[in-house]
Amino acid sequence: MRYKLLQEGDIQVCVIRHPRTFLSKILTSKFLRRWVPHVQDSAGICPLPTGYMENSISYSAIEDVQLLSWENAPKYCLQLTIPGGTVLLQAANSYLRDQWFHSLQWKKKIYKYKKVLSNPSRWEVVLKEIRTLVDMALTSPLQDDSIHQAPLEIVSKLLSENNNLTTQDHESIIVAIAPLLENNHPPPDLCEFFCKHCRERPRSMVVIEVFTPVVQRILKHNMDFGKCPRLRLFTQEYILSLNELNAGMEVVKKFIHSMHGPTGQCPHPRVLPNLVAVCLAAIYSCYEEFINSRDNSPSLKEIRNGCQQQCDRKPNLPLRLLHTSPDLVSQEATLTESRLKPVIVTSNEIHVEVERNNTANQKMTASVGNDSEPNLIDCLMVSPTCSTMSIELSAQADRILGCYVEILKMLSDYDDWRPALASLLQPIPFPKEALAHEKFTKELKYVIQRFAEDPRQEVHSCLLSVRAGKDGWFQLYSPGGVACDDDGELFASMVHILMGSCYKTKKFLLSLAENKLGPCMLLALRGNQTMVEILCLMLEYNIIDNNDTQLQIISTLESTDVGKRMYEQLCERQRELKELQRKGGPTRLTLPSKSTDADLARLLSSGSFGNLENLSLAFTNVTSACAEHLIKLPSLKQLNLWSTQFGDAGLRLLSEHLTMLQVLNLCETPVTDAGLLALSSMKSLCSLNMNSTKLSADTYEDLK
Repeated sequence: MRYKLLQEGDIQVCVIRHPRTFLSKILTSKFLRRWVPHVQDSAGICPLPTGYMENSISYSAIEDVQLLSWENAPKYCLQLTIPGGTVLLQAANSYLRDQWFHSLQWKKKIYKYKKVLSNPSRWEVVLKEIRTLVDMALTSPLQDDSIHQAPLEIVSKLLSENNNLTTQDHESIIVAIAPLLENNHPPPDLCEFFCKHCRERPRSMVVIEVFTPVVQRILKHNMDFGKCPRLRLFTQEYILSLNELNAGMEVVKKFIHSMHGPTGQCPHPRVLPNLVAVCLAAIYSCYEEFINSRDNSPSLKEIRNGCQQQCDRKPNLPLRLLHTSPDLVSQEATLTESRLKPVIVTSNEIHVEVERNNTANQKMTASVGNDSEPNLIDCLMVSPTCSTMSIELSAQADRILGCYVEILKMLSDYDDWRPALASLLQPIPFPKEALAHEKFTKELKYVIQRFAEDPRQEVHSCLLSVRAGKDGWFQLYSPGGVACDDDGELFASMVHILMGSCYKTKKFLLSLAENKLGPCMLLALRGNQTMVEILCLMLEYNIIDNNDTQLQIISTLESTDVGKRMYEQLCERQRELKELQRKGGPTRLTLPSKSTDADLARLLSSGSFGNLENLSLAFTNVTSACAEHLIKLPSLKQLNLWSTQFGDAGLRLLSEHLTMLQVLNLCETPVTDAGLLALSSMKSLCSLNMNSTKLSADTYEDLK
């Protein structure tokens, strides 16, 4: 049977029910307070207490604790033998009596071990006492966290006060307390001792055999490393010790796989957040010395400007900033000037003079003379001179960085972990020094590529910034960003996946036109089909207002076969659009039930619908894909989508194009709050039916 360890105040005052019984009043953490008789009668102990003694009995003074077993003894009583007498405790039942008995035995023994291990003489005896203490904790019928924690704290204090132990003594003590660590986190001082052992003896078998289950338990059950940062530090040192083995990262990979499990879904929800927390802290530690030495650390403004203003700065060790040479700076400056010269683009008989303005250079020019700290986008849109800046880590920091970036890569390979990993990394939780470090951003590119390849919106949407005014991975790895080390392949991949999701909107295209038009045109010129599609959509949705820029886009499209083909298709759609929007045709139209997107497209291509004001698609099989046809109806004011498969992506398109819509029926459609919120921009909307949708109360209030 298992018992709960008695705490302070658990033994309360009771009425004496037998002339030979005698009860205690309170059991405190260190002392047992008692009722003491002042007068004895012929029966022995006075039947009623006549006074309360303020002096206490310490647990160390208790010589023996026994269950009363003689004939006719009072029921449920304990006998405590102390110097100068005996104390009897009576409980209400046998369970409570046994609970008191085992608790007093435990308290008595634990104080004995504290005294013995506080003044060690011979380590053979100490090791034997530790093993006995561990066995006592494991076999105790008491069920309480302190039963296992108390021996660990005693050993932890012993190790912290004795620094002259040999490595063999260290390992012997670790092996002795290993059974207690199977179900308990090590205390902070013990974590410090474990970290030291991992650093000094990374190839020890103790690391594999004893520390592995301890770290696995930490990763599975820890809820907050902030409350015990040494648990995180111990986990970090353990993983680094695995990396020091002969197989290196293969051993780490097997450990990560063991934490995930053999199935496609990890059964432990805390493993991934804890692993990411360990990785982020380890990566930060690689740059911490550089970050903390503010006298030698460049500011965001200096990183943006290539640290040209701090050329006399002494390099910081072990991490230092390598500055560019004056010759290289002047060479880059000359190259920059040549890039800003006007370029003549020829398209058939049209000659358009275009000035290629670099958004990053414009932002840097605007911030010259401004002493305020630049925001992240200024820091990351690096000038050409900054591209030659590099950060050099010490050999140890470089190994740590390589190990934990590799772990992030491993985590991104698990499909079930990728959504949560993308969400955790979306705020870019890395120091600016890491983002300016070419090796780090080059290695992390694999993780971002995995996000860009994932078709799930919850994953690739994390490439965008977490909030307005803050950069995301999309900006960092796009041309002009500090992390971009290719010709825009990753940028094209990110744009492709975002355009294939619910981001095929005017807002997204407008942001590309404002910030990334140059890279889009360059990639389209090289035949990238995604960028060709982007340029065609910009023309189709009238994103570009400048006539010269439109002509340059047309010239770019006509310079490649794929661009020429898609531009011809665009021109054909524009002709059909003019025919569709030509005045005439019906004012009301109802599609038969079970009609599809293809049926709607075929119908709208059959004539003019410039007068169409009321369209009913109720009980048809149309989806969000039909929104591309609906937004071409210039006079549409009433739209009935009752019981269709029209979703959030279609609502976003409608909200951006059908500004004159007045009545919208979304009853029994799969729309959610994310799509319904887009309707807030439709100022002409007078009637909105959202019965039987996934509308929440908060969104309802927002729409009102």
